[in-house]
Amino acid sequence: MQKLKDIFDNLWRQYTHENPEALQIYNLLNNHNEIVINDHIAFRTFDDKRVNVDKLGRFFEKLGYKCCGEYEFTQKKLFAKHYEHTQDAKQPKIFISELQTAKFSPFLQQTVKKCVDNISQHLLNSVELLYSGACFGELDYDVYNKLLIESEYAAWMYAFGYRANHFTVFVNELNKFNSVQSVNALLKQNNFTLNTAGGEIKGTPDEYLEQSSTMAGKVMIKFKQGTFEVLNSYYEFAKRYLDKSGKLYQGFIAKSADKIFESTNIIVK
Repeated sequence: MQKLKDIFDNLWRQYTHENPEALQIYNLLNNHNEIVINDHIAFRTFDDKRVNVDKLGRFFEKLGYKCCGEYEFTQKKLFAKHYEHTQDAKQPKIFISELQTAKFSPFLQQTVKKCVDNISQHLLNSVELLYSGACFGELDYDVYNKLLIESEYAAWMYAFGYRANHFTVFVNELNKFNSVQSVNALLKQNNFTLNTAGGEIKGTPDEYLEQSSTMAGKVMIKFKQGTFEVLNSYYEFAKRYLDKSGKLYQGFIAKSADKIFESTNIIVK
């Protein structure tokens, strides 16, 4: 389990270093004497078999996880799986999505292939891939903007590569702020911007899951043409409810996750 903890620690350090707003929120909750537990950690990737969902999922399967759900996002042309730890229910769930590149232009497909071709064989076979960042070589701002027109997801992957796209606060484990509504109110009181796509809260108790998230922050990224400001990552909040069997629901709702993806959109629709 120590190895798993090391991986999560590396992912968290990288995530909060490049997304300081998430650390501010984490510290804000701590200052209210809350202990923050992660519900799930999300990753993005491409459907290339060298780096697809199954490939990244195998890293976690070797660490005690198993696949427990599959999801399709037709509009955004994504496929995803979520994984749960088989021995320790307190470990965060893992949510991995992949871009279905065959549904996009030849330009996007060729760009993705070139990116994956540039990943070293060592990284492709190592769990270090999970936090290797944009390990594709020098980035081109024109390519980034062209990808952005087709898919914000593809552009994000090109700029940031392999890292935790987001962590998620498990609202059930909070004491004072034990509803998504109260968490959202705290965030707005402290001038954090929420993702309002589909409403501030996605999902309902009847669906056994409520979620909300901040909007991605802006960071400076070095491209060959210079350094430019792009949108990075966000922080998510999830509250789970008992399902019809009396057990806490552990899955995800595709239509809600679809709107959470828009936390990295430049314009929320």
